[in-house]
Amino acid sequence: MATTRLIPMHVIKGQTVAHTVHERLSYAINPDKTNRGQLVKAYGCEPETAAGEMLLCKKEYETYIGRGEEKKSDIVLYQIRQSFRPGEITPEKAQEIGYELAMSFTKGKYQFVVATHTDHAHIHNHIIFNSTSSDHTQKFRNFLGSSEAIRKISDKLCLENGLSIIEAPKQGPSHYGKWLGDKKPLSWQERLRQTIDAVMAQKPADFDTFLKLMVKNGYEVKQGQHLAFKASDQQKFTRLRSLGEGYSEDELISSILGNTVHTPKAKKPYRKNPDKVNLLVDIQAKLQAGKGPGYERWAKVFNLKQMAQTINFLTENNITDYETLVEKTKAATIRYHELSQQIKQIEKRMAEITELKKHIINYAKTKDVFTAYRQSGFSSKFYESNVESILLHQSAKQVLGLANPEKILTFKSLQLEYQTYQLRKKSILANYKIEKLQMRKFLNTKNNLDYIFNIGEAKKARNDRSILNIGDDSLIN
Repeated sequence: MATTRLIPMHVIKGQTVAHTVHERLSYAINPDKTNRGQLVKAYGCEPETAAGEMLLCKKEYETYIGRGEEKKSDIVLYQIRQSFRPGEITPEKAQEIGYELAMSFTKGKYQFVVATHTDHAHIHNHIIFNSTSSDHTQKFRNFLGSSEAIRKISDKLCLENGLSIIEAPKQGPSHYGKWLGDKKPLSWQERLRQTIDAVMAQKPADFDTFLKLMVKNGYEVKQGQHLAFKASDQQKFTRLRSLGEGYSEDELISSILGNTVHTPKAKKPYRKNPDKVNLLVDIQAKLQAGKGPGYERWAKVFNLKQMAQTINFLTENNITDYETLVEKTKAATIRYHELSQQIKQIEKRMAEITELKKHIINYAKTKDVFTAYRQSGFSSKFYESNVESILLHQSAKQVLGLANPEKILTFKSLQLEYQTYQLRKKSILANYKIEKLQMRKFLNTKNNLDYIFNIGEAKKARNDRSILNIGDDSLIN
């Protein structure tokens, strides 16, 4: 099943930023892992020179902000690791999906390389993108829920391409600040919960013993109307009642006496925007997994609502057989992908224009320096004093010459072209949103019917006859 992870890539200990970027990208595009380099695709740079181009972008960022790069973070690249179920996808298709995932998440603002590895039983993508934006004006900030956002994009792409996904992925045991890579410390409440959990695991004989063990673990105890604890490096006391269910004084005493069992508080996964596509709930599977009668009642009501929505959708679209539903779902998906491809092509050209505008600015800014360099007889001393400006000028001159060798590109002409593409993209986006919603409705309806009728490969082969009847009461029995 397709899985994804976002991994911040720090500067290798004892090495330079340049060495780190070259090392990380070299591993990703290794010919032995990528079918002799055929399974490597890049955006905003060339695979062979990606490291150099990303480093140049970082240099331009330093120039833009007017000082050396801030040292608050040593993250120079980010990697998205995307893996697929063995035998379910071809390397070429995996790379196509990986590229779409990278473009959708970065919105074309960051250079990236997609390398599809085939050296293991499961095909997987290494998507590495620069921490500095292509226009060198900002850096990517890893946000709370970024891994969740990537997973949703990846799941959508996989479902659209008929691939399986993990429907309820579990976060690792680490606190979110750790798995996001920002090294954010635990809150005082969470630290106190963890200490209490560890002390309770030692099965103290009574509550006084529990308090002594807390003191032994570095906490000061304040008894009064509300029992509270304070760590040695903490300024204020934390009351037990602020820790949530299972951590009150009465609940802890009850656990110590053996009347109840103390259970560490489970961390809820971060879900800012839950998926809008609702599929039928498998009640029996959930009940076997330990869900109670309350869940069963909720799931039955939920399923009935889903069935009613499914019937309404079929009626509104005049669909009375499964084959028609499959055809219309396929047509809606194709329309969505066609508009999506048009938008991607427009965004690609807009990104190219942005890059060209940047080089025009660099060319103009460094023209006088390069002229002086030429007049100095290409002096090595002058070069060493102005190496950054000279390299920027040469790079800009080369790019602008290759972009259109027969015509001098102007900033004004590129600006007009960019505005034209902006208007075209806005026009297409309106239809794109409509088609996207329609496709999701068709996919949701088809998935619900597949569940209701338990449609498998054997049953699909027998679909010469109609299997649906909108007026048939058996749908809701």
